[in-house]
Amino acid sequence: MLGKLVLWVSTIAFVSYGVACLFSPQLPAEFAGLGMLNGNGYAEVGAMYGGLQTGFGLFCLLAALKSEFYRSGLVALVMVIGALAIGRLVSTFAAPEGLTFYTWGALGYEFATAIIAGIALQQSQSNA
Repeated sequence: MLGKLVLWVSTIAFVSYGVACLFSPQLPAEFAGLGMLNGNGYAEVGAMYGGLQTGFGLFCLLAALKSEFYRSGLVALVMVIGALAIGRLVSTFAAPEGLTFYTWGALGYEFATAIIAGIALQQSQSNA
């Protein structure tokens, strides 16, 4: 039950934010304080924040709906979102200025998602 919940929440979060960023790369750029200086910047932000997040959210949907992808979805959440959280945390130490709610909120969401997915993955191994 916990695993399905984290997969569904991740589906909603990644697909909705990803689609919004795909059609409006300015959205994540403004939240994160990024400058898009030319067309390459728009393409990069749209691809990473829009395309990648939408695709990952759709994989979470597949894992929530199809039992053969369930454990793979949880592993992906632990590894991908966990590494994202660690990378964001490590990068905060190099930040020249204070961080905003955007970064702290993202850190909280990422660590919580990875930990909950890890717990659900461990539970699924116990039940197998």
